[in-house]
Amino acid sequence: MKVLLFGGAGYIGTHVAISFLERGDTVGIYDNLSSGLLENVQKGSKFYLGDIMDREKVSEVLSEGWDAVVHLAAAKAAGESMTNPEKYSRYNITGSLILITECIRHSVKNFILSSSAATFGEPGYVPIDEKHPTNPTNYYGYTKLLIEENLKWYSKLKGLNFVALRYFNAAGYDTEGRMTGLERSPQNLIPIVMEAATGKREKIVIFGDDYDTPDGTCIRDYVHVSDLARAHVMAADFLIKEKRNLIVNLGSEKGLSVKEIVEASRRITGVDIRSEIGPRRAGDPAKLIASSKLAEKELGWKAEESDLYTIIKSTWDVYKRYN
Repeated sequence: MKVLLFGGAGYIGTHVAISFLERGDTVGIYDNLSSGLLENVQKGSKFYLGDIMDREKVSEVLSEGWDAVVHLAAAKAAGESMTNPEKYSRYNITGSLILITECIRHSVKNFILSSSAATFGEPGYVPIDEKHPTNPTNYYGYTKLLIEENLKWYSKLKGLNFVALRYFNAAGYDTEGRMTGLERSPQNLIPIVMEAATGKREKIVIFGDDYDTPDGTCIRDYVHVSDLARAHVMAADFLIKEKRNLIVNLGSEKGLSVKEIVEASRRITGVDIRSEIGPRRAGDPAKLIASSKLAEKELGWKAEESDLYTIIKSTWDVYKRYN
């Protein structure tokens, strides 16, 4: 298979590239390196420096002929999306529509979208399955949902087949040590904890400890990035074989609290990571846990490396190099 990854030099994209390369697929990576790292681009893939907003460049690369496109090129910080919606409109909406229309123009019929659990918003029940109402509480989640909706229309009108993969909390690093560069400006819990462990941060702030959870802190579903990466390969195979659309959740189906993450990080790193309790953040649900049963049924996918130890240890193995 010949597959082109937009945003393929980013944290998730480089792991996705490994999964395709491991089985002998031809892999192209298109990235503007605004957050992606050239050092994490694997040998054997072809790199294209370009921005998703550059329609001519996107068109030029797509004209080389591809069996499938994986779209990971997007701004992804939920908090930032509420203060800088213009950035998210530009890249996540306009950029995505440029890519979709150019795929159709160049007869690329198989499209895999990096989507998000942020499409659901405040959970009405957990675990969250694909039938759960979608009502995003941040602009980032809205942009992902909007592209899912556009893909449905383009499928109906232009014959584009797609799989939208709704990630829950991506975490961890390649356990074989093939990723050495750190994610730039991380805003997720585990990288922030690792920065505190390496001394880059003085401490971490836990946003609220009075939630209706066993230890009072928020519970999230963490899924190892290598598990996510495998799902993209399975999605590409599904599209080639089934020629139909699919939207699925990708999670471990287990919840981990903020305090559990911090305590596990202290044990595994051997560092007495400083933490303090701060006020709640607006829009933070108490508990988010996925049901991934549809992904298992349709793709044959299950989380295999998403246990707490593997997630923290594989992350620390990369961060401690910078200690």
